[in-house]
Amino acid sequence: MGVLLKRWRGDRRLSQLALAGRAGVSARHLSFVETGRSRPTRDMILRLAEELAVPLRSRNELLLAGGFAPAHPEGDLGGPGLAAVLASLRAVLEGHEPFPAVLLDRHWTMIDGNAAVPLLTAGAAPELLEPPVNVLRLSLHPDGMAPRILNLAEWRAHVLHRLDRQAQATGDPVLRELHDELLALPGGLAAAQPDGLVVPLRFAAGDRELSFFSVTSVLGTPLDVTLSELAIESFLPADPDTARFLRSR
Repeated sequence: MGVLLKRWRGDRRLSQLALAGRAGVSARHLSFVETGRSRPTRDMILRLAEELAVPLRSRNELLLAGGFAPAHPEGDLGGPGLAAVLASLRAVLEGHEPFPAVLLDRHWTMIDGNAAVPLLTAGAAPELLEPPVNVLRLSLHPDGMAPRILNLAEWRAHVLHRLDRQAQATGDPVLRELHDELLALPGGLAAAQPDGLVVPLRFAAGDRELSFFSVTSVLGTPLDVTLSELAIESFLPADPDTARFLRSR
């Protein structure tokens, strides 16, 4: 447990003194916990995890390493326990139409999407659309959406920067591997900061150029590990022409 705790503290760039002050324990005791000379209580582990903003899945790992039972359940997406929440999230997807929106898990795997999503995925290689579909791989792969993204270098830089920060924040090796895989794909990276208020996704749909910006929504107070890792990625029109075209469909 001490090794895991020290890694999370290092990832958050906090000294033992800083973390101890935040959590209300002595730096000496925290040092003993990290070196295994002292065994922390369950409450102390949870308090330290809260101050370090450790994801729920990793909080359970800290507790197990400390000899305690997990604090947060991990529901099955296909089970009855999460059915009501998933139904509500799917209603959000439908309510976002005629604009595209997808429901994602922690590794950017698409759980569901609304009726506008095929507008973006049309023309992608069938193997990239076979479940489980990773939306980042689908978007940046040369056999996926990449040939139709008109500002590919700019969009790639945005996606890879975001994925890098997510991998750092969660400590998830799968996200780090995904980042390295996508970085190796062709398409370049924009060196300059883009103009405007948001990074757009400029997309060719037939002879039309559509422009979107994205919004990410997460559950505000999740106590279940699975629910805490779900997100809705919504795409909104970045200009009036895109809005009119999508509404006309």
